Amino acid sequence: MTQSDDVDPDLPSQDKAKEFYAKYEPKEVLGKGVSSTVRRCVEKTSGTEYAVKIIDISGEKGEEHQVEQLRRDTSREINILRMCAGHPHIIELHDVFETPTFIFLVFELCKKGELFDYLTEVVSMSEKRTRIIMTQLLDAVEYIHSKNIVHRDLKPENILLDDNLNVKLSDFGFATVLAPAEELSELCGTPGYLAPEVLAVSMYDNVPGYGKEVDMWACGVIMYTLLCGSPPFWHRKQMMMLRAIMQGNYHFNSPEWDDITEPPKELISKLLVVNPSQRFTAKETLAHPFFKREFVPIKKFHARRTFRAAILCTRFFFRLRHFYENPPPISLDVVTTNPYSVKLFRKLIDGCAFGMYGHWVKKGDNQNRAALFEHSLRDDWKNDVKL
Repeated sequence: MTQSDDVDPDLPSQDKAKEFYAKYEPKEVLGKGVSSTVRRCVEKTSGTEYAVKIIDISGEKGEEHQVEQLRRDTSREINILRMCAGHPHIIELHDVFETPTFIFLVFELCKKGELFDYLTEVVSMSEKRTRIIMTQLLDAVEYIHSKNIVHRDLKPENILLDDNLNVKLSDFGFATVLAPAEELSELCGTPGYLAPEVLAVSMYDNVPGYGKEVDMWACGVIMYTLLCGSPPFWHRKQMMMLRAIMQGNYHFNSPEWDDITEPPKELISKLLVVNPSQRFTAKETLAHPFFKREFVPIKKFHARRTFRAAILCTRFFFRLRHFYENPPPISLDVVTTNPYSVKLFRKLIDGCAFGMYGHWVKKGDNQNRAALFEHSLRDDWKNDVKL
């Protein structure tokens, strides 16, 4: 059922958006921005679910020149999305409605949400999963670069996932089409993903502008973050973070990177290059060995060797079961010197410790691990136990 203005002030009245309401039924809010709200909506004729971005251009939330700039930016975003229509890894713009006070952009609905939220749940990704995500992202980036489009705000929050966890590049609000030999100078994007040349052009005079290479720097930051769960240049003091970006100062710290192979590290080092002319392009990145599948040659089947291995495994299994069902006797010396090495005693000791101190910490849970060192008796034990 459609919500009214009395219930939700962020939802435009039907008088102001008759065409939109005639075709779609708005549902719950999925997200909010400074001047826009994203809702789930349902197409009335087909029942298909979409996401509608409702942009307020009424002027009530800003000055007139800001509203006009928002209108121009939205128009540019619509044109760019139409240029990219049909690509499997770029969000699809399904419909557009415009009134004097609101613009409605109807997109395909990505129910798995942002890559950022997914990464928050899993903390970090395997090399295999990172390879899949980055292949799809780079495919989208290569496509927009082939059309001289630079995104300028690549980050996990702007990468959506569909029902099958496929990448959908979204939020082209800062994207622009480059003219031949054109260089950009505006400072826009998200601090942790800004390329050094973007910072340089905003801080110094007589510095050349930037181009499509800024998206490849952001791809390097994203790939680093996916593999280890934290960004390469994060610092609680933003000036320190920006200085590290300008210097390209990052590290593959232990233990987060200990189990990660060399190819992804080598590729990241080709993307996080301060000099944009030496930075890998999307095409060069996709050609890197990290994205090439290595096929293991089929080995010849040796029946005699396989049969011998099966016999050894069977004998090992029966011998193991024999020792399990007939454990060796426990000596008095072991009980008196190292009782914790015996499973039954270990369970008894742990049970008593838990009963006395009233806490237990398991690997992976969110409890306070400092509780392991809080050796104070439970209140209900203090009166019963004589120390």
